Amino acid sequence: MDIDYRLAFDLAPLGLVLSRNRTMVDCNQRVCEMFGAPREQLVGQSFQILYPSADEYERTGARIVPVMNRNGSYADDRIMKRVDGRFKGETFWCHVTGRAVNRDAPHESGIWSFEDLSARRPVKAELTPREREVAASLLDGLTSKEIGKLLAISHRTVEIYRARLMRKFKASTTADLVHKLMAG
Repeated sequence: MDIDYRLAFDLAPLGLVLSRNRTMVDCNQRVCEMFGAPREQLVGQSFQILYPSADEYERTGARIVPVMNRNGSYADDRIMKRVDGRFKGETFWCHVTGRAVNRDAPHESGIWSFEDLSARRPVKAELTPREREVAASLLDGLTSKEIGKLLAISHRTVEIYRARLMRKFKASTTADLVHKLMAG
């Protein structure tokens, strides 16, 4: 039986992107639907166009390297941005998983999957880039110390961001905050 790998790539239920040096070399139809842009608009572009800010793109890229060096793969939930179309600029929660071809040079080339989580986790409150990072880490169950280490900030700074998130979401406890973040 012949397997048409191109057709499998194009019709996969998850968004798939082949990358080289943080640039999209190829993507499937699901990525185009998710980010609201035709393939021609995405291929050849930096992943930066999918992030709410250049700062988040840079910090995420730096965070990926040591994990990829160690494991060869990386996964997280993060807020991404629609590129074009009717929802241009809209932010949404996305589960991103990547695998490096060479774990010693993780950005050199890899394959990434994207799953739109907006149906079950809408973004309702306006959050700063750092608040989005702290929120994503809280959803992963990390402590303030673990988040601080991950983001290269003090655990006290993480607690300040957590307090801001609790005010924005009108949460009384961290568990309540996590529940509200998941609900949007």
